[in-house]
Amino acid sequence: MGLKRKTGAVAQGRLDHGAPIAVIDIGSNSVRMVAYEGLTRSPTPIFNEKALAGLGREVQTTGLLATDAIERALGALTRFRRLCRTIGVERTWAIATAACRDAKNGADFIAKAERICGARIDVLSGKREAELSAFGVIAGIHKPDGIVGDLGGGSLELTDVSGSGIKNGVTLPLGGLALQDLSASSMKKAEAIVAEALADVPLLTGGARRSFYAVGGTWRALSRLHMFQTGYPLNVMHGYVIPAREALEFARLVRRVDDPNTLSQIEVVTAQRRPLLAYAAIVLERLIRIVRPKDMVVSALGVREGLLYSLLSVKEQQRDGLLVAAQELNVLRSRSPRHGPELIDWTDRFMASTKIEETPEEKRLRHAACLLADIGWRAHPDYRGEQSLNIISHAAFVDIDHSGRAYLALAVFFRHVGLERDDLAPHLRELATARMIDRARVLGAALRVAYLVSAAMPGVLPKTPMVVERGKLKLELKGKHAPLAGDRLFARLRQVARLIGREPTFVTD
Repeated sequence: MGLKRKTGAVAQGRLDHGAPIAVIDIGSNSVRMVAYEGLTRSPTPIFNEKALAGLGREVQTTGLLATDAIERALGALTRFRRLCRTIGVERTWAIATAACRDAKNGADFIAKAERICGARIDVLSGKREAELSAFGVIAGIHKPDGIVGDLGGGSLELTDVSGSGIKNGVTLPLGGLALQDLSASSMKKAEAIVAEALADVPLLTGGARRSFYAVGGTWRALSRLHMFQTGYPLNVMHGYVIPAREALEFARLVRRVDDPNTLSQIEVVTAQRRPLLAYAAIVLERLIRIVRPKDMVVSALGVREGLLYSLLSVKEQQRDGLLVAAQELNVLRSRSPRHGPELIDWTDRFMASTKIEETPEEKRLRHAACLLADIGWRAHPDYRGEQSLNIISHAAFVDIDHSGRAYLALAVFFRHVGLERDDLAPHLRELATARMIDRARVLGAALRVAYLVSAAMPGVLPKTPMVVERGKLKLELKGKHAPLAGDRLFARLRQVARLIGREPTFVTD
């Protein structure tokens, strides 16, 4: 399935979701354009660029967007319009947030920006911005439960989210640029401003022992700094979890440093964001003290993705974002896309027969692994496991935590290299529980049997089930499939049998 271009060439690495779409986000700190492959449950960016214009730099004290910031923003929008034409974007949604809604000259700026963009710009109310941030978390986190905090340059939006339900949010002028402006760059004044603003926010009292979902570039920068300082084994921000106590201690550390450039690993944070780290830390510290969450979870999805999610039908919103993304990779990279769903059914039957306990979450992860099991087939045989592991562990997946990523990557890794080799994946093993590693080994071993039986082609697995019956692990190879029986296949069947404590046997008549 490819995207046919006007030149007649076919891009085999693209899914045909129609013409690309784009979202332009005019924030208080940055102006960003993201072009997506299409409006789907798991939208894939095909181009992403931002410019740090700093529109909200002086709004709190002067009431105006600064002239130089306006020039930078309009220059970026001019470039974005050209890029959208180059990419072939047919529909663009444009939004603006706190700086533009608060500034006296905001309307004049928006009028100029609309002429450049060629699209209407929706200046979001604080309530709408909070809602879209919450939608972004719902789109990206599997069954979220807690408080969403979206920290931008001009404001902080707070919303309570549980599953797909959200409560009315609030917006506060606590963005990094706003705090810097209001406090005249005084940390003590900033602390007092934050303490007063958060002293009486009712929804925060409902966040105890739940998660706090951190949205926004500065909080991501703060979390990235924590990730690198602690030597975390996976460089993926979305779904990164910091226990509440640890997040509190790290926020204190960053807040107390006079010069952020002296912090260890500070180079992982862009120079433009470094001055705002202390303000983000002040807000985070106060929120953790008030909310008392169990952990802080980073969401790379926010207002932009929330906007796209809100445009989907209810049926599409209810689809599993991880399984959608896995199915798309299955279509793009496997030898036979139909084989993936057959693997799901084949392993469903196998797992049910073993009586091995499997939670709904473990089942959905197994289904995703089946869809991803063949995405590395084009690599050299010696590197298929390694390539698959790297693609899966670093893919732009949503609706999955880091432990789940480790399971998926390890299961497909084992499917290629066998169960004896795990030298290429020690860092991922740190993220998975012993139970998850065991499940990955069982699935990896089962997949090794399935691919030797089917040669990755559809139509075979439905007729060659592998199930436990009467204490034995039986692989059915009847009729025209009987010639598939052999020593190599039996060795793989025996490996599965050992893992589940059964005796292996072929059933050929």
